Amino acid sequence: MNKNSSNTMALAPNTSNKRETVCIFGTGDFGRALGHKMIQSGYPVVYGSRSTQISNLIPKDAEVLGHAEAAQKAAIIIIAIPRQHYNFLTPLAEVLRGKVLVDISNNLKLNQYAESNAEHLAQLLPGSKVVKAFNTVSAWALQAGTLDASRQVFVCGDDVEAKQMVMNIVRALGLTPLDKGSLLAAQEIENYPLQLFPMWKFPIFLSLVLTVFFFFYCVVLDIIYTYIYEKNNFSFFIAITIPNRVCPVMALILLALVYLPGIFAAIIQLYRGTKYRRFPDWLDKWMLCRKQLGLIALAFASLHVLFTLVTPLRTFVSWRTSKRIISQVMNNKTEPLNHTNAWLSDSYLALGILGFFLFVLLGITSLPSVSNNVNWREFRFVQSKLGYLTLILSTAHTLVYGGKWFLSPSAYKWYLPNIYILSLIVPCAVLVVKFLLIFPCVDKPLTQIRQGWERNPKYSEQSNYIINKSAV
Repeated sequence: MNKNSSNTMALAPNTSNKRETVCIFGTGDFGRALGHKMIQSGYPVVYGSRSTQISNLIPKDAEVLGHAEAAQKAAIIIIAIPRQHYNFLTPLAEVLRGKVLVDISNNLKLNQYAESNAEHLAQLLPGSKVVKAFNTVSAWALQAGTLDASRQVFVCGDDVEAKQMVMNIVRALGLTPLDKGSLLAAQEIENYPLQLFPMWKFPIFLSLVLTVFFFFYCVVLDIIYTYIYEKNNFSFFIAITIPNRVCPVMALILLALVYLPGIFAAIIQLYRGTKYRRFPDWLDKWMLCRKQLGLIALAFASLHVLFTLVTPLRTFVSWRTSKRIISQVMNNKTEPLNHTNAWLSDSYLALGILGFFLFVLLGITSLPSVSNNVNWREFRFVQSKLGYLTLILSTAHTLVYGGKWFLSPSAYKWYLPNIYILSLIVPCAVLVVKFLLIFPCVDKPLTQIRQGWERNPKYSEQSNYIINKSAV
């Protein structure tokens, strides 16, 4: 009986644990959305406003009072007003003394002010405990139910207890707090929502440059060269034919560039004999944007699939097919089935289908909602093992399709190699070096280094001492 009663008590909710009242200064979109979410989570909410008249927009269970009266009812006050209106808080300094002030404001520009909004608030009210939080969450996300992409909340502040109180509220709202340290980190946190795809800039720029290069490369070889030497106007190739050549090339090269920095990192660690020294900055940045490079590669591969599917609908293809049929009829001659070409055709199609399937699988596992539900070993298996298998299948797909042009003189128009030959340089180099790295004589010392072994520990300790001393 005791056992059953203890289980019943463990399952019963703790109704005596009443949440503390939270005050919100500001009745704008975010202040109302945050208040509504807090009321749903069990927090009594009181709004501090210039007008104490209750509006239909205010959550019905919330109380609306003047700023001073509302501040006296709560230990935590959320400042949901822009920085330019902070001056009205100065007369309330005595009322706000000892209170936890949560600054949620953002600016219109990066580094708009010399100090962050939270630091400015702390200077205006030195007797209060200022914490920066909630500025990376939108009102829409709070109203929509805080999906995975918007659950993370950066929190920083100088007072540890005040910061912990705010983080408890964040957790109660179903969000995930991330402690960024002291209030000095507020500037970085405030700049974060203003950055437009910070990790996408280099991948997008690189993709645009390579796409433009390969596009004009194909225009020169497939349109200009043909027009000059064969007097054929194939300018309509710009619409589908050339994009359908550029897209698979871009997908293959970008996929290889996802795994190339790992190759460089392994070589550097083998050369240094330690993992405790930082990689060069360019390699660090490259490794951080591998996910973005892979997703862009998947986008190019998807476009290649779509372009290929519409190929039979093209007028040029229908004309070429009917011309071949009429030619055989006029000559009263039927071309026999070429089993070699049939094998090559089916092989490169099968390799392409398998490669694209694994490509999509890699893209799915990189989504936060999926990657959060797998452990590190599973994620590494998919992204590394299956990733290299995808690269092998995609490279083989290109080799089988474009390999015939390697030794064909007609493929070298103006002595320039075909685009498929260029596309194989980076992936083949990556696969060859990776094959060498998995040899036991290389893989064993590399694994030991990544597990903490050092070839020259004294040198490593001296380097760390110099780095730490320079940082101080």
